Amino acid sequence: MGKGGQHEGKKAGLEQPTSSFPAWARSVQECEAEFKVSSEHGIRSDEVLRRQKFYGFNELEKHSGPSIWQLVLEQFNDTLVRILLVAAVVSFVLAWYDGNEGGEMGITAFVEPLVIFLILVVNAIVGVWQENNAEKALEALKEIQSEHAMVRRDGELIPNIPAKELVPGDIVVLKVGDKVPADMRILHLISSTVRVEQASLTGENDAVNKTNHQVEPEDIDIQGKECIVFAGTTVVNGSCICLVTQIGMNTEIGKIHSQIHEASQNEDDTPLKKKLNKFGEVLTAIIGAICAVVWLINVKYFLTWELVDGWPRNFKFSFEKCTYYFEIAVALAVAAIPEGLPAVITTCLALGTRKMAQKNALVRKLPSVETLGCTTVICSDKTGTLTTNQMSVVKLVAMGNGRDKLRVFEVDGTTYNPKDGNIHDWPANNMDVNLQTIAKIAAVCNDASITEAEHNRFVTTGMPTEAALKILVEKMGLPGGHDTLLGSNETLGCCKWWNTMTQRIATLEFDRTRKSMGIIVKSRSGTNSLLVKGAVENLLERSAYVQLPDGSVGLLNENSKKHILEALHDMSTKALRCLGFAYKVDLAEFATYDGEDHPAHKLLLNPENYSSIETDLIFAGVVGLRDPPRKEVFKAIEDCRAAGIRVMVITGDNKETAEAICRDIGVFKPEETIHLKSFTGKDFMSKPSSDKKTILRQNGGLLFSRAEPKHKQEIVRLLKGDNEVVAMTGDGVNDAPALKMADIGIAMGIAGTEVAKEASDMVLADDNFSTIVAAVGEGRSIYNNMKAFIRYMISSNIGEVASIFLTAALGIPEGLIPVQLLWVNLVTDGPPATALGFNPPDKDIMKKPPRRSDDSLITAWILFRYMVIGLYVGFATVGIFIIWYTHGSFMGINLSGDGHTLVTYSQLSNWGECYSWEGFKVAPFTAGDQHFTFDENPCDYFQTGKVKAMTLSLSVLVAIEMFNSLNALSEDGSLLTMPPWSNPWLLIAMSISFGLHFLILYVPFLAQVFGIVPLSFNEWLLVLAVAFPVILIDEILKFVGRWASSSGAERAPIKHKDE
Repeated sequence: MGKGGQHEGKKAGLEQPTSSFPAWARSVQECEAEFKVSSEHGIRSDEVLRRQKFYGFNELEKHSGPSIWQLVLEQFNDTLVRILLVAAVVSFVLAWYDGNEGGEMGITAFVEPLVIFLILVVNAIVGVWQENNAEKALEALKEIQSEHAMVRRDGELIPNIPAKELVPGDIVVLKVGDKVPADMRILHLISSTVRVEQASLTGENDAVNKTNHQVEPEDIDIQGKECIVFAGTTVVNGSCICLVTQIGMNTEIGKIHSQIHEASQNEDDTPLKKKLNKFGEVLTAIIGAICAVVWLINVKYFLTWELVDGWPRNFKFSFEKCTYYFEIAVALAVAAIPEGLPAVITTCLALGTRKMAQKNALVRKLPSVETLGCTTVICSDKTGTLTTNQMSVVKLVAMGNGRDKLRVFEVDGTTYNPKDGNIHDWPANNMDVNLQTIAKIAAVCNDASITEAEHNRFVTTGMPTEAALKILVEKMGLPGGHDTLLGSNETLGCCKWWNTMTQRIATLEFDRTRKSMGIIVKSRSGTNSLLVKGAVENLLERSAYVQLPDGSVGLLNENSKKHILEALHDMSTKALRCLGFAYKVDLAEFATYDGEDHPAHKLLLNPENYSSIETDLIFAGVVGLRDPPRKEVFKAIEDCRAAGIRVMVITGDNKETAEAICRDIGVFKPEETIHLKSFTGKDFMSKPSSDKKTILRQNGGLLFSRAEPKHKQEIVRLLKGDNEVVAMTGDGVNDAPALKMADIGIAMGIAGTEVAKEASDMVLADDNFSTIVAAVGEGRSIYNNMKAFIRYMISSNIGEVASIFLTAALGIPEGLIPVQLLWVNLVTDGPPATALGFNPPDKDIMKKPPRRSDDSLITAWILFRYMVIGLYVGFATVGIFIIWYTHGSFMGINLSGDGHTLVTYSQLSNWGECYSWEGFKVAPFTAGDQHFTFDENPCDYFQTGKVKAMTLSLSVLVAIEMFNSLNALSEDGSLLTMPPWSNPWLLIAMSISFGLHFLILYVPFLAQVFGIVPLSFNEWLLVLAVAFPVILIDEILKFVGRWASSSGAERAPIKHKDE
């Protein structure tokens, strides 16, 4: 309802009749009385104005989305981001403080906060862009609304009234091609039939025949409302006069608009974001605890006191040293935070989208790539996803030699390609007269057309059933001797030939009463005949004869009828849609019919005469059609079963047809009892909540037929409430709310509406169910790779934390400064972490059950492993720092070439007391092109002079992290079974990272920025010797992990999900 009209309407005393009035279940007269209007006159102009004030305009609401600033602030509602923000602010304050003190290092200190701020800005931009896309589904919904309508008001027909000005009670005239402007009750049919394309709203494959007769009961589903036309659907045949019953947000499409908006307001975080938030909370606690411990350990250096009479007195506080140790605490925070993690995750997900695009899965939202990996339930539409959405004839039944015998031919093929499949046991070039008759009726009594598009695709116009009949005719071929007349490139050459043999001169349109369509044709010899196709039972009732193979005609007796009905029953039980063929040569008054000027033409103007014209027919045969399953779907369902993913089919089709398809594709086994696994949407919704949950928790497949949008949403809601990760497919406008609500909404790229695509997370370029299964496998692989690089980055960060913690605990000079740690976390670690995203998938990735969405990103054992690795990184980086100061050689490697002075460990750990040491002197030493002297201030040896020791610490950190990236190739697999060359991208990435490290070492300007100097060959040997053991340590830990998991698997009982 539009805004602002209700209050004034109530003052005017106008009562709203439409809120609950079931127009479909009321007669035309009752509807006119309810809305106080007549179809001949329409509403008066003054009444229109009053109703517009009351009901508002016929348009969908414009929901004002969050402002750009709200979206920006929401991006900071993330634990990791908030930690980064605090670290950046503190770093900036310290940099400002250092800048006021002067010196070059004060300027370079700004690099760290600026880089962190840059990361946060990029992250916010990406997040806002994705959030902004969420509202596009609502905009796409408005695109399918009609803009104008032909309306009768004040007794006059007004051709182009803006559709937004319609009010309930308006009389609207619809014709072929019109888009329906509102929900309306059909009052009168102008043509004999009216068909409306409403697949986008209901999921039905064919255009729907409409009537003006009321239907029962009042709570009937959308498909059953045959006298209602819905806003946004299209008239494909006929014309009619309608009464507007609902407008704007009260229409079916308006309800979908509300549901999309509601679903978009309640979108949950992805499993990955939940895990990262949880990890961020743990990280916050760890950082806080470690910083506090570091602070307490170092209090003695900046706060001293004397005990006088047992009480502390004479406090001395050093602000300079307090600031120094505060900087160490900040460095600790920077070390603990994996700054590069958001960038690497985004890169990995982006690479994943490229891989999926190659498999015809187009990902619209990056986090969906990871969510796919933990999908536990796939709710799939049937038509076009599990089936080809291309009707095909699968069985042809013709009359046999004798009235009591039938011939049955099996027909192959599942597409509209005439060369896809053939007819088994077909008498090629030797078609008898009966088969020729069937071919002629199928080709000529047919309004469909098929054209070949690019990439060997075939596009149809008209009814899918009729298109399938034309393909059957092509597979039947032509009578002997005529095949040479066909052009090799013609798609429908046989149909064209049959149409040249006869000329259609009149059409008896299909209607729901007689359930058939007939045409009067003139042959080349000038004789007229009637060709009819339609429901088999109805044709049999109006047939008096049967045609035999040689063309002779016999009486249709009860025995013949019995055999035909048995064949019909057999096909119907297999959920085939059956059509009968019949003809008539004795046309009485139509024998000489030649057009509108003929005296008999007046009989064709009244559709009620069609049944009498189509009597005493000669029955020719039957075909069975269906929308066939895709060939690859059966294996895809098997793969889902092996992967522990349940498949639920939710379709608008009827129950019997859907059950047959589900048996064919393996959702149900051939002999499986399915009365507790197959429900109509209405039956399921009528059950108590506990029963619904019990049904949805069953193992194996489930089927919900005749499903409406609200049914799909309820199923998704219940599944998500049971901690299932739900992927939902859909193509219509009606599917959009459920697509929005599901963890992964998957729209069809070919058959899907723009509304469905905009509401989805992923679009299938080929509309194929097997593509979803392939995408799930890819999602699992990507998640495993993400775990690999997250483990790698976190283990590296633990090592950095351990290094700084040990530095503070031992009291030695600071070995790694924040700008160096930031460089390692962002740049040096980035390429290997990204390359781990290219790890090849496990061969049994789709043989394992889906991981729980609440599974820990890092298990207790993995955390223990990387605590061990991290401690080694800490000992190695701090150890090499101490070695340089205290040893002239180590492990046979000479380190005295630069001439630096050796000190004792005691002196190094008490360097702050250097000024009190008597006779302490330091010799000059060289580092690259630089020469360091300490004649004026020997104690500066522990500050400016630590540049070589810092370089060794940084180089060890980089080398260890490169070797550690090899450990991350597999969570538990040894490097002997998964060697480094299994992922050549990782070797390239390691080379890039080492190259970047060499760059900052050997380019003077960069070396000055990062506070480091070049290393000698011997020093590099020491770096590699200290770094390499990290591989041996992790190999031992992996072996223990494999042994523990194999013995644990033998003992562990299988747990139910709810336990």
